[in-house]
Amino acid sequence: MTRDSSGMLNAYSGAGDVDQATAALIERRRSLLGPAYRLFYEQPIHMVRGEGPWLFDAKGDRYLDAYNNVVSVGHCHPHIVGAIARQASVLNTHTRYLGDLILTYAERILATVPDSLGNIMFTCTGSEANDLALRAARHCTGARGIIVTQLAYHGVTQAVSEVSPSLGFGGEQPPYVRTIAAPDTYRSVGDVAGALAGQTRAAIADLKAAGHGVAAILCDTIFSSDGLFTARGLLDGAVAAVQAAGGLYIADEVQAGFGRTGGTMWGFERHGVTPDIVTLGKPMGNGHPVAAAIMRPELLAQFGESSRYFNTFGGNTVSCAAASATLDVIEREGLLANADGVGAYFKERLGALMAQHECIGDVRGAGLFLGLELVSDRQGKVADAGLAQRIVNGLREKRILISTTGIYGNVLKIRPPLIWGTEHVDMFVDALNMLLRERQA
Repeated sequence: MTRDSSGMLNAYSGAGDVDQATAALIERRRSLLGPAYRLFYEQPIHMVRGEGPWLFDAKGDRYLDAYNNVVSVGHCHPHIVGAIARQASVLNTHTRYLGDLILTYAERILATVPDSLGNIMFTCTGSEANDLALRAARHCTGARGIIVTQLAYHGVTQAVSEVSPSLGFGGEQPPYVRTIAAPDTYRSVGDVAGALAGQTRAAIADLKAAGHGVAAILCDTIFSSDGLFTARGLLDGAVAAVQAAGGLYIADEVQAGFGRTGGTMWGFERHGVTPDIVTLGKPMGNGHPVAAAIMRPELLAQFGESSRYFNTFGGNTVSCAAASATLDVIEREGLLANADGVGAYFKERLGALMAQHECIGDVRGAGLFLGLELVSDRQGKVADAGLAQRIVNGLREKRILISTTGIYGNVLKIRPPLIWGTEHVDMFVDALNMLLRERQA
């Protein structure tokens, strides 16, 4: 796996040649912010402005954003910017006062999930939402054990980093965490969903034997950190096994939700399962820090009997205005259908590219979340992380921004704003084709 010493893919190592102004800014950043932060790309970019699918650097150069799902409906969308500004000019306060805005948004977002998920609690980040979900699951089940996938990422709080193998579990794997391999539909043969269910049953038995029990399976519904596996129904058996054992299913929709997978609002809908808790984050306010945990009312009632929860900024009036405006854009601009249609066109064009280049081992995806697996030997399915990094940085030079993912670091992670059209797809595919042809020359 090609990662820097922090475990991050596609991070600036400090070895690349940069101009004097960039070097000075990097050093200023390092001296003020410390060494723990990381930058993207061999040649870091100083961004100063965003608009729709574009980002602009300090020199005025324009970059096509094919990676940033935080602003999932486009950078600086005027409807959302206007909603934030209007609310900030009137009132910004917390949830201990009565207010209509938070309730109206709650009604709207709860209408998009199964009826059994009747309550919502607001936080600022997906990390906080997952942290709250873990607390509720452990309280309501009386168990501590958590099951996650092999390279999952679920956030940065202490509790959530401990169930995030991609972060090294925040230090070392806790005894109450079990990992299962993601359902690799590229390298595996046979019943991939059944194999995942089998692993889950083994993890449940192991947790129970160790005295931890099983509180929940916490799963990103598109397996985005594990390598992006998008076949329908992959989770049904695993979820059924956990729920039969008394545990809960926490669907982490921070990356897969809000229409990202095309056609449906939520990633879990592709698997034919109903979560007990759904966590939301990044795209919820199109970059504004707002997130939430949606759960079955009986769980929240049980949790609330003996546990107090208050989040000063979670659900504040400006955040709710941002979230509501983002939902407006998704609905008014038909972005679920757009993700479906443009995503299908994107996948078709990448499939045609695969026919021309042996180094593309697999094209997979759902909606506007796609993965391109790069290999040095297509027949042997040998991962080529080095090529993936060269492509990422090569596209950056052509002013197109993506990253990589997967346990081998060889999957191009393509996750553009939901407002992309076919013209943006063509720009991306043509640039990628040019890079791959240059490699062959």
